[in-house]
Amino acid sequence: MDALRTEGLTKRYGHPRRGPRAGSEVVALTNLSIQVNVGEIFGFLGPNGAGKSTMIRLLLGLLHPSAGSAEVLGLDSQTASVEIRGRVGYLPGGIALYDGMTGLDLLDYLARLYGRPPVRRAGLLERLELSEKTLNRPVRDYSRGMRQKIGIIQALQHDPELAILDEPTEGLDPLMQRAFYDVLDDLRAAGRTIFLSSHVLSEVERVCNRVAIIRSGRLVALEDVTALLARRKRHVELRVRGRPPDLSLVPGVSGIAVHDSLLSCQLEGEVGPFLSAIAGVPVVDLTIEPAHLEEAFLEFYEGSA
Repeated sequence: MDALRTEGLTKRYGHPRRGPRAGSEVVALTNLSIQVNVGEIFGFLGPNGAGKSTMIRLLLGLLHPSAGSAEVLGLDSQTASVEIRGRVGYLPGGIALYDGMTGLDLLDYLARLYGRPPVRRAGLLERLELSEKTLNRPVRDYSRGMRQKIGIIQALQHDPELAILDEPTEGLDPLMQRAFYDVLDDLRAAGRTIFLSSHVLSEVERVCNRVAIIRSGRLVALEDVTALLARRKRHVELRVRGRPPDLSLVPGVSGIAVHDSLLSCQLEGEVGPFLSAIAGVPVVDLTIEPAHLEEAFLEFYEGSA
């Protein structure tokens, strides 16, 4: 069983053919087919407005698709949405909380809604540095980062089989972001599945096994993060004593520019052929910048409106 699967999932809003608002149709998601394995952290990547939140609402049965289907933990998202919501953990983007409740009361209340004991709560509170004193304060007094921590804990405290997290590190400082990534690593090691929707490229690159990239509601890439990065062009700078070598015939090397003893170029694929080509060269300095998911993302979005 897959943790999550969609087939041709499509969502349209508006009135395309009839009535006074005819022609106002907006297509939020088009023919989206993805499959998420049990036990992986899957990144769902795209800028704001690309259709990420619409996708999540369809998975949870909060919206009805215009076409296609979605299964979550082997259950149909439309006919078994209540059961699905009891088995997953969900962090919505821009989470809204009950300001009149204390943090502890809120976590207890949401745990009762899930119907499962909060077995991971204590560990999460420690990792995200929420003290008992803080939990006994009303949520109205919480900072944005503290609200986000409560949102993360309520989504994970009952140890769900699948966690669906929409922009989970929004509002967290760098130290808490790192603590959150460590939590995700622990969940993956325990066999849990994470569906992480984000527009933060470094976040997806840091934690995800695979990533789907969407543009204007359409899937433009679905790949292992490592495979995606392996195809990115790295920027290389080579400084030598004397004149730099001719690297024009080295596989994967392009965009060569030479200025005195400094050579710069782009390097794609394996680094080995490049290193072999400079093995006998008197190298003074060599910099090979690592490939980043950002370059892949920008490539897929190049030319889009």
